[in-house]
Amino acid sequence: MFGCLVAGRLVQAAPQQVAEDKFVFDLPDYENINHVVVFMLGTIPFPDGMGGSVYFCYPDQSGMAVWQLLGFVTNEKPSAIFKISGLKSGKGSQHPFGAMNLPQTPTVAQIGISVELLENLAQQTPVASAAVSSVDSFTEFTQKMLDNFYNFASSFAVTQAQMTPNPSEAFIPANVVLKW
Repeated sequence: MFGCLVAGRLVQAAPQQVAEDKFVFDLPDYENINHVVVFMLGTIPFPDGMGGSVYFCYPDQSGMAVWQLLGFVTNEKPSAIFKISGLKSGKGSQHPFGAMNLPQTPTVAQIGISVELLENLAQQTPVASAAVSSVDSFTEFTQKMLDNFYNFASSFAVTQAQMTPNPSEAFIPANVVLKW
């Protein structure tokens, strides 16, 4: 039903089912993970009115499990990318995995998915630093491309004293590009 993807690693498509409505993925060497993608495989949809809360769990210094809500997936939003690199020093939140004794080792974190009512999902507040940038990828690409263009063009800058007249070349002042 669910899959989990970490860049540079194989896709995990077989979570461990720890209760009828709860699933976990192990994330070995979690200290070197920045983002996690959680997605539905498309084989089994959620029942009507249901979705899945996505949690990140890591062991604190004393070895106790710290659970943090990342967000959710639903039939209408079947995948999500979460930034987990800044969460390792945060504090935990309420979670539905509390009564379970999930094994914790110092280098293994877990992604937990709890199947819940959509009304409950709407009332939950994920940890703020887990959200990936809300700027769409085209806008972000365009901004970076234009920054790169300006840096490239300005690397050829010369002063007026260094200019040699050449009737076949046109010169555009750098401040025109900046104003644009």
